[in-house]
Amino acid sequence: MKILNFINSLLIKSIYAEEAGGTNISGANMVDTSVGFQIPTLTSILTFVVRFFFIIAGLIALIFLLLGAFAWITSSGNKESVQKAQDKIQAAVIGLILIVVVLAIAVTLETVVFNKKVCFGISCPLVIPSLLK
Repeated sequence: MKILNFINSLLIKSIYAEEAGGTNISGANMVDTSVGFQIPTLTSILTFVVRFFFIIAGLIALIFLLLGAFAWITSSGNKESVQKAQDKIQAAVIGLILIVVVLAIAVTLETVVFNKKVCFGISCPLVIPSLLK
């Protein structure tokens, strides 16, 4: 219900100009615009997406590692199956190493090089350039 009131108040504000007293031109009071929660900014959404990407990438690499280990266990000594399982484990370990290296580089750039004035969404909230303002 609050969301409908919020949308309704946006429509009313776009149709009527507000006076200084908080009423519109027709004299009716404006509808309460609070929706009951804080609307996220673009910065917080992009920071969430960047962090979510790294979490999902890490989980996928760990699952891939476990699948390779399971394939190795169930290979029954077949040379081809063992080689495929080893390749799968090797790819998962390389993926985990790459994730850690990228995170280390990003955190180093954020904290040491840019002194948290420019952030990529890893250790501090993402900073959107002022060109968008």
